[in-house]
Amino acid sequence: MIRTIAIDDEPLALQLVNSYIAKTPFLEGVASFDNPLDAMEFLSGNPVDLIFLDIQMPDLTGIEFSRILENKPKIVFTTAYAKYALEGFKVDAVDYLLKPFSYEEFLTAARKAEKLIKLEKAAQNEEVEANNEFLFLKSDYKIRRINFNDIRYIEGLKDYVKVYLQNEPKPVMSLSTLKALETKLPESKFMRVHRSYIVNLDKIEIIERGRIVFDKTYIQVSDQYKDKFQEFLDRNFL
Repeated sequence: MIRTIAIDDEPLALQLVNSYIAKTPFLEGVASFDNPLDAMEFLSGNPVDLIFLDIQMPDLTGIEFSRILENKPKIVFTTAYAKYALEGFKVDAVDYLLKPFSYEEFLTAARKAEKLIKLEKAAQNEEVEANNEFLFLKSDYKIRRINFNDIRYIEGLKDYVKVYLQNEPKPVMSLSTLKALETKLPESKFMRVHRSYIVNLDKIEIIERGRIVFDKTYIQVSDQYKDKFQEFLDRNFL
C-alpha cells in the first residue's frame, strides 16, 4: 500500500480527492489537510509515499511547499491552471491534474506514482550496489535505464543534464547536476574534461586542437582537466 495524503484549501476538491484515494486499491489515505502548514507538521513525524497537492493556496503555494519538503514524497499536483505544468516539472512532480478531473485521470496519475515508488523501494530493499553497466535517470515523467556503453557524452546545464546516446538523435534530459551524475559514473570509463562536459573515453575517436570531436560537436578540454586528460592519452598513445 502506498501511504497517501491530500492537501487542498477547497473543501469540495479535497473531498473529491479523498474519495478517489479511498476507492483506489493500492492507495492508503492516511490524512488530508486544508492547508500546507498543518500538513508540514504531520509529515515531520509521519512519512508518506505520495501527496496529491493543490497549487493555489493561501500562505504557501503547493509549488513552494514542495520545494521545502525534506525526504520528499512523490507529488501529483492538482490545479485549475494549466500554466503551472512547467513549474510542476521543475520541482520533479510525477504528474499534474487539471481541475476538474475524472477518476480515470486520477487513476492514471496514481499508477505513474505507484510505478516510481515500487521501483525505488525495490532498489532500496535489494540494496543495489553501484555498478559499471547502467544507471536509472528520470526523464519526461519516466524512469529510463541508461547503459553506460550507450553514452557518448554528457552536457550540464545548471540544474539539468543532457545525456547524448549512441544511435539516438535527441539527448535524454534529466533534472540533475553534472556533479551528481559524475559520482554515479565509473571513473575507468568516464572523464570530466570541462565544467560542462563529461565524455565516455571509449567513444572518443577524434581529437583536434585540444578538442574532442563528436560528429559536429566540439568539446574543448579546459585547462583544469587538461593534465588528467593528457595522462589518459599518454597511456593509450602509440
